[in-house]
Amino acid sequence: MKTYIVSRARTLAEHIAATGDTVRGAGEKFGVSKSTVHKDVTERLRDIDAQLYMRVKEILELNLNERHLRGGNATKEKYRREREE
Repeated sequence: MKTYIVSRARTLAEHIAATGDTVRGAGEKFGVSKSTVHKDVTERLRDIDAQLYMRVKEILELNLNERHLRGGNATKEKYRREREE
């Protein structure tokens, strides 16, 4: 694997592990697509750093389980702002 890919995967994973950020959020922060982030931290990271992979995997599973709640809260906020205007 090329060194820049290994470096990118490790950087993305460390960011997600430290902040609990989502795949989409990490992609925005580092200027890569969410598909790239997902492939780096779910497939490539497993071979690079197994312990970091397990930490990131737990965070991604938590984000997946909370996704519907975040969407509902965003919609609720949108309509609340519209009522105030």
